[in-house]
Amino acid sequence: MSTEIELKLQLTAKSAKKLASHPLLLPLAVQKQHLLNTYYDTPELALHAKRIAMRFRKKGEQWLLTVKSAEPASGGLAVRSEWETPALPGVFDFSHVDEPSMRDLLETARPKMSAVFTTDFRRQIWHVPFGHSLIELALDRGTIESRGRKSRICEIELELLSGDIDDIFKLTRKLQDKLELSPAIASKAERGYNLFNDEPLKPFKAKPAGISADMQPVEAFRCIALGCLEHFQRNEEGLHLSSDPEFIHQARVALRRLRSAIKLFSPVLPPEFVSTYGQTWRTLASALGEARNWDVFLEETLPPIQAAFPEHGDIRRLRTEARRRAKQARQSVIKLLAVREYPRLMVEFTAAIYALKDTLPLPIGDFAHQQLSRYARQAQKQAARHCTFSPEERHQLRIALKRLRYTLEFLTPLLQAKRLPAYLAALAQLQDELGLLNDLSTAQSLIDSSLPKRPAGPVHGWMAGRHTLLGHQLGESIDLWLTQKKP
Repeated sequence: MSTEIELKLQLTAKSAKKLASHPLLLPLAVQKQHLLNTYYDTPELALHAKRIAMRFRKKGEQWLLTVKSAEPASGGLAVRSEWETPALPGVFDFSHVDEPSMRDLLETARPKMSAVFTTDFRRQIWHVPFGHSLIELALDRGTIESRGRKSRICEIELELLSGDIDDIFKLTRKLQDKLELSPAIASKAERGYNLFNDEPLKPFKAKPAGISADMQPVEAFRCIALGCLEHFQRNEEGLHLSSDPEFIHQARVALRRLRSAIKLFSPVLPPEFVSTYGQTWRTLASALGEARNWDVFLEETLPPIQAAFPEHGDIRRLRTEARRRAKQARQSVIKLLAVREYPRLMVEFTAAIYALKDTLPLPIGDFAHQQLSRYARQAQKQAARHCTFSPEERHQLRIALKRLRYTLEFLTPLLQAKRLPAYLAALAQLQDELGLLNDLSTAQSLIDSSLPKRPAGPVHGWMAGRHTLLGHQLGESIDLWLTQKKP
């Protein structure tokens, strides 16, 4: 078995043509290959379900059988286990796979295996000495095909042959000085399976954090932060191509979780990392927040008002203006993602995460207990004063509860399962009610900006009544949460 450390970058055909003339590559010898790959799985896609990719590759006159653990990439970087051996096409011999459970799964699946998709591409390879490392740079151009459907391949893979991971990122930044390169999240195998299943573009929700009790705090942060980065990147295509508001919502949640993780682990992170990356995402997060506010207004707040007053002229004006503002806000997000600095930020932030070192010999369990207790105490102290809340204090409680909930989700693998469901359910109910109140306050601001100088009318009355009703319910939800035992 070998371990593959690889950074994948997507580029335009124009940038691909310029690559060979880059000063770093110009003096180096280039190898050219034609690679034809056929990926196999069972009819129920048993390998894909276990995040395993198995293929036969024709490389010149040679055939290779390759098995990879298809670990997800974050910031474009993937670290995968790989088993490869010379083979005869169609002969499934897994004796070279030295991980017993992996080999058992492959042997069980073997009788039912059939081809699911192919990749056919031309590859140019340069071996680049850079820093303290030797890095293989491969430019791939071609197609993925399954069931008559095709998708284009135009990407760079940087594989660390020897040396330090950080040199991959440094080389990428050098290439980005002259070329438009963006981190790519999906492997060819993942894209092939999507073609096979004819998968539509769907919003991607956060996955459970894969931390464990034997980790140090910085190692746990790295795992959580990379998960947040993947959460954002997997919604990025939808921000460009889809009008589904859930892509905006999930991208915003991803950045909120990321910023919360940085705050949570700030006691064990370098101060310069916290100060730099705690603020870096603010502009993009703010633009996503603006777009999300208009989406919520159009999809959730306005419909019941419109149902109550279907013929009122203010409602029609509000809907028209809200649609215009929502479109404008979404375009602002797209413009931020299109600036040259954005893909550089993704590479730099991923590099900074991998460069972090544990400096305190503190078990993650002790650290988690300290932080979770502190966050819970802060939220409880604020909630206990709910009878005298000002709007600003209610907003601060909402932020404290959101931070607490993200912390619980990050640390779930370390917590006692017995108390967690009831505590999270009560917390989620309280957070939802505070969220509805916040949506109403936000909606009032949006209405005031959309209908300037208009006298108060049915819309304002409906908003005031709804706000009063939710305010009465809030106290009960706070009391319910305060009675829950902390996990």
